[in-house]
Amino acid sequence: MKRVSTLFFLLCIFGASAQNFNKEIITENGLQFLVGQINLEGLRSQPYSNWFQNRYENYHPDETMVALFKEKLADYNIKLFLGTWCGDSKRESPKFIKILETADFPMEQLEIVALDYRKGHYKTSPTGEEKGLNILKVPTIIFFKDGQEVNRIVESPLETLEDDMAQIVFEKDYVPNYAY
Repeated sequence: MKRVSTLFFLLCIFGASAQNFNKEIITENGLQFLVGQINLEGLRSQPYSNWFQNRYENYHPDETMVALFKEKLADYNIKLFLGTWCGDSKRESPKFIKILETADFPMEQLEIVALDYRKGHYKTSPTGEEKGLNILKVPTIIFFKDGQEVNRIVESPLETLEDDMAQIVFEKDYVPNYAY
């Protein structure tokens, strides 16, 4: 009995501290979207897989370009802010994930945060990951090195995602859309 109580207690502690991923909101008019921290399983689940999976599978990264920045990219932590309700996020996020996987990027260094769509909560997350990061448009992809923001891609790349990522990783003069 003592072992069962101890096991139950430990499960409660681990359950309470576990990250809550893929929180879904369904509005009164039936609109579904994810909010807060999400993972690839969330994007590959219904109804999000309807747009994510097809765009992911049909995108073919520029492997020559990816090979140029692959090694340096691993030095970065990346935060991807998106809206599962947003056309730009639906277009760019699957391509970005495919590029990261092509580059063998350590996915534990990627944090994906889905922002809200509702009035009064617009472009926020339930746990506030966007606070202080000046998220104006989605998707916003922020590249961090040694805990400091290096640069970001906002809404869409200036050239291609691969070109823009290379500019950022090699710390070239890169000014994103909607620079603040």
